Amino acid sequence: MDLKLIRNGVYEAPAVDGMRVPVRVYSTPQMLNKLHSDRTLWQASNVAKLPGILEAAQVMPDGHEGYGFPIGGVAAFSMEDGVISPGGVGYDINCGVRLLRTSLSEEDVKPRLKEIVNGLFQNIPCGVGTKGRVRLTEQELEEAVTAGVQYPIEQGFGVPADAEHCEENGVFEGADFSLLSDKARKRGKPQFGTLGSGNHFAEVQKIDRIYDAETAKAFGLTHEGQITMMIHSGSRGFGHQVCDDNLRVMLQAAKKYGISLPDPELCCAPVSSPEAQNYLKQMRAAINYAFCNRHYMAHWARETFASVFKQSWESLGMELVYDVCHNIAKFEEHEVNGKMQEVCIHRKGATRAFWKGRKEIPTAYRNVGQPVIIPGSMNTASYVLVGLPGAKESFGSSCHGAGRVMSRKQALRSFRGEQLQKEMEEKGQAVRATSWRSLAEEAGGAYKDVDEVVKAVHMAGISKPVARLVPLGVVKG
Repeated sequence: MDLKLIRNGVYEAPAVDGMRVPVRVYSTPQMLNKLHSDRTLWQASNVAKLPGILEAAQVMPDGHEGYGFPIGGVAAFSMEDGVISPGGVGYDINCGVRLLRTSLSEEDVKPRLKEIVNGLFQNIPCGVGTKGRVRLTEQELEEAVTAGVQYPIEQGFGVPADAEHCEENGVFEGADFSLLSDKARKRGKPQFGTLGSGNHFAEVQKIDRIYDAETAKAFGLTHEGQITMMIHSGSRGFGHQVCDDNLRVMLQAAKKYGISLPDPELCCAPVSSPEAQNYLKQMRAAINYAFCNRHYMAHWARETFASVFKQSWESLGMELVYDVCHNIAKFEEHEVNGKMQEVCIHRKGATRAFWKGRKEIPTAYRNVGQPVIIPGSMNTASYVLVGLPGAKESFGSSCHGAGRVMSRKQALRSFRGEQLQKEMEEKGQAVRATSWRSLAEEAGGAYKDVDEVVKAVHMAGISKPVARLVPLGVVKG
């Protein structure tokens, strides 16, 4: 693909060979070669061929090959002639990140770090197929995936203020439990409140550097050395099944509506069609499941800290900074050709990055902009960014992480979990994982340089760094 630099941090390839819009890539010069090393750009060019796509098929700097859309893919579609594609959302619906701040410093935590990490590992169920601590009846599952975080809050987990600091206040309205398959329900019930495996983690972190003191203060991130707690997880087998159930439906729908698919993985249906609407109602249930999932784990993280320090989590300042979604399709208002209009935005491995003044941002942050939480690998760093007005170009979207450069199989051939744990512990980190394999798969060398990823979105003007967080204690599934 012939990418041309159009301005700092932004490259474009023209619409050719059936593409309706250009492909737009956010990247530094150093990262471009990696985007050419797999099918990322080919997949983006196929997205650009879908009906009703607006302005550009976009790829964030953490982009890499995925199912249908590239991971790191962003596309907005017209409500009139656009489509909805499960491949533009992904299997792990509302994989996302929840960040808690604390009033603790590194000096407070270091002597008790192993105790904290052991407690987190014990209290937060993690690993492939792990069953959760919360046992739900069918009716309770329906209530949870309909109400989102309000369900655990009403059960006494967390506090009402937590919902205010979640994207969409922790609930997507319009979920329809009756449309979910028996298999999705069976997979969802036992995994409620579990971390899972792969790139999901729970980390005790410290603020390594503050870039924007004013914005950081608004987010409650006040000084270098301050301790934070980050949880990265999604909708687990429940969301995976929702995606799987609807792919078959969407393949038939594409034929029914005469949509020419450049790749069967991009199966889709018109926004207003029954197939698309049914998928959205199931997808929203999975989104709400993920919100609840992270909420329970955050509650147990609070309990762990409270137990170790023998005081309430409130007195430890463990308040929610923000909970952001990845892997969603939703309706938002954006400017297209100079006019505000409702669009259907797909963010797959991308994070909403709204700038100050947008009504969707919590009141506490509306004058500075939305927190954009970027989880890195366990060997490097994570970031808190803030959305900038330049994100109007990306339909209010930014990167979502470091982005893989190795498959998990390649990582297993290249790294040894035992050695990784030894190296991390030599650096003063505490590590707990369900297997050596899970550590090897998630080695820092299997990912792009998160510092370079963040540099790219900053150069492009769509979000800017507020604080850099480094891991002290790591829990992996």
